[in-house]
Amino acid sequence: MVKAADMLIARRADTRARADFATWKMMAKLNGASALPAEAQEFLASYKNLLAQMSEGEATEATIGAIYKAYYAEMGGAGTPPDVRTRPPEPAADNVTAFRRPPPKPTKTASFTAAFSGAQKRPLPVALIFACLVVVYVGIRLYWR
Repeated sequence: MVKAADMLIARRADTRARADFATWKMMAKLNGASALPAEAQEFLASYKNLLAQMSEGEATEATIGAIYKAYYAEMGGAGTPPDVRTRPPEPAADNVTAFRRPPPKPTKTASFTAAFSGAQKRPLPVALIFACLVVVYVGIRLYWR
């Protein structure tokens, strides 16, 4: 039985192993393998040996598996590392939505009848609002005198 903590360590180790291997492989392609740590150079050397025996995909997975086991032990995982299988990518669903026309705007007669039925509030005219502000201002000025 695998504990949740060990599974968490296993996922972290797997993610780190895949990321590190991709980085090391890219640095080797760019002639920067000599700058890598000794452990990374050992894993790359074993990867090159595996390439002579099997396909690139199989050699990559085998090398990542070895790195994963080393990282799992380094991170404090107990016993043999659990099998962390990556989920196969889900097929992409068609994310295109059908075009829908917006609902038609109400006609003039519908808005005219709605104004009298009270369903729609009419905005106050700007002049009325301005007049109220002037009255309030004058009232405050007279109050402070």
